[in-house]
Amino acid sequence: MSSVTPAQRIRATTWFHVHLVSDSTGETLSTMLKSTAARFERAKPLEHVASLVRSNAQLDKVLARIEQAPGLVMYTIVDRQMRRRLEVKCAELQVPAIPVLDPLLNAFADYLGLEQTMQTGAQHELDDDYFRRIAAIDYTMAHDDGQMTWDLESADVVLVGVSRTSKTPTCMYLAHRGVKAANVPLVPTSDPPPELAQLRKPLVVGLTASPTRLSQIRRTRLTNLAANQDAATYSDEDQVKDEVTKAKRYFAKNGWPTIDVTRRSVEETAAKVLTLMSARQGGDISQG
Repeated sequence: MSSVTPAQRIRATTWFHVHLVSDSTGETLSTMLKSTAARFERAKPLEHVASLVRSNAQLDKVLARIEQAPGLVMYTIVDRQMRRRLEVKCAELQVPAIPVLDPLLNAFADYLGLEQTMQTGAQHELDDDYFRRIAAIDYTMAHDDGQMTWDLESADVVLVGVSRTSKTPTCMYLAHRGVKAANVPLVPTSDPPPELAQLRKPLVVGLTASPTRLSQIRRTRLTNLAANQDAATYSDEDQVKDEVTKAKRYFAKNGWPTIDVTRRSVEETAAKVLTLMSARQGGDISQG
């Protein structure tokens, strides 16, 4: 039996900030961080995700976050001018800026001052991640489309929105990343579940979209269904516009962040949710 106490194990752990900056979803960076950090058994990364960084205004916020919590910066940005700005800022702060094609293991070793762990089983945390993803998928499926609202407090994130705002596919995408995601639809004929406004642990995010686009999606959805008055109302643009307006007011009343999914893929919406989660957990400034 080990004589090392939990307190000693905590002291032996080297915690460090790492910023993942991408003009895409950031999945490649996240995967490479997990694979590399697993080689340093006493190092635990505090991950800050900045996905879909495609403008200088967005980059300004990223640079401010890096200055607040200096640490390793891993990035995938195509725009040369934005890359240069990021590299110059990192040089000023004396923190490494690493394009993912650079030798990551050498950069981690230099920054952390630790030897690489070569022993068998160094990847066990990745196995734990696998089971965590499976548990998240089970949770997400059980809490889809407003099911088990009494158990929402145990979620990592709860997505709320009117019909056809990509709540379910976004939740499933997040679940495959190990995030316990639930979603609750806003139905025009019913009040929102009272449990929503009482949530404290999960991040609640409102999803919205252009009424015109939503109306088109709903009409396509109803193509193979028998036409009736309810169906016509469901896809009527004026009705949809009213639903979206009420939903936005509801989000604002509860102070929830919102994401417009009109021109976003499911991957981009999920990436934005992950960015919001990272900012909330780290106390960082919000992402635009």
